[in-house]
Amino acid sequence: MTSPQRITVLGSTGSVGRNTLAVIEESSNFTVHALSANSNVDLMAQQCQRFQPEIAVMADAHSASKLAVRLATEGIPTRVLEAADALEQIASAADTDVVMAAIVGAAGLDPTLAAVNSGKRVLLANKESLVMSGALFMEAARRSGAVIVPIDSEHNAVFQCLPQDFDATLPQQVEKIVLTASGGPFLHTPADQFGALTPDQACAHPKWKMGRKISVDSATMMNKGLEIIEASYLFGLNADQIEVLVHPQSIIHSMVYYRDGSVLAQLANPDMRVPIAHGLAYPERMPSGAATLDLSQQPALEFLQPDLDKFPCLRLGFEAVTTGGTMPAVLNAANEEAVAAFLREDIRFDQIPSIIAKVLAKIPCEAATSLAIIQSTDREARSLCKELIIKDFI
Repeated sequence: MTSPQRITVLGSTGSVGRNTLAVIEESSNFTVHALSANSNVDLMAQQCQRFQPEIAVMADAHSASKLAVRLATEGIPTRVLEAADALEQIASAADTDVVMAAIVGAAGLDPTLAAVNSGKRVLLANKESLVMSGALFMEAARRSGAVIVPIDSEHNAVFQCLPQDFDATLPQQVEKIVLTASGGPFLHTPADQFGALTPDQACAHPKWKMGRKISVDSATMMNKGLEIIEASYLFGLNADQIEVLVHPQSIIHSMVYYRDGSVLAQLANPDMRVPIAHGLAYPERMPSGAATLDLSQQPALEFLQPDLDKFPCLRLGFEAVTTGGTMPAVLNAANEEAVAAFLREDIRFDQIPSIIAKVLAKIPCEAATSLAIIQSTDREARSLCKELIIKDFI
């Protein structure tokens, strides 16, 4: 009988983390080695009670101390650590077989790379770590033997439509891939109304239940811009081999166009448990708990060309992947800071892309030949973005 696989969930209290644990809960094939979270002590305590991980990591000392007291009071033996080096420790631990990398943003880079360098099976939901480190990330996976299974619904769809040996055969077989985009909550909102949109409106996605940062990214279509970069590195494609189509129904998650004229697409209800279950069971299959797709009950499926004037963040994504080097890291850093400012209501929704474009124009591109260069560029871009917001927008 096969022993259960041991899993570490980085970002267990976020949307992807919660869905991962929901899928695991229905299976006897997994045990939870470690969980990590930012500051949601209440939910982490509940997760520790249910899954009995050996280790729980919180982002700061206050949250870690509060959780430790809570678990001790409830008689839960989970050891509590503060993030610092503990995130990399649990991501690379010998006691872990699979790592779900679901920390949002650049904060997920170091632990995700630690998992990759340790040769784990990495379920990659943290697209920003790959956007930032690109070629270095993929080379680390090749060197260590790590298996990268993308969890973003679009990249997971492409992954499912490719042959298992696609690293060697993709250039000879595939003409292009098409990433579908829902269009977010403002697909049909006139651009001249963007200045009055609120964070709550931007976070009210019509199809997906996500965290606030990624919901704003979907609303600006920067999420798709970042996904173009992710796809380029994951699948070894040039920018001109990646297209985006707006598909408001979010039923077809992506398509692969083969050179013989065939087009393979992956379809499912818009439910993150589907790609999560695929990643957990890969290369096998397991129940996800998601409702089975019934096409007879679906409205007509629409496909639209994206409006790059209305959603310039998508154009910025294409430009960054074409330029390469440190530009994707600059794009990601500026976007994170601009979105944070919008969520604080320091800037308007329609100012997000112009702020990012200004940062991209001011920081010269260089070769992303080391993690130190990438992290230095990230810090420079964040600092400049904050200065611009204070100087020109507040």
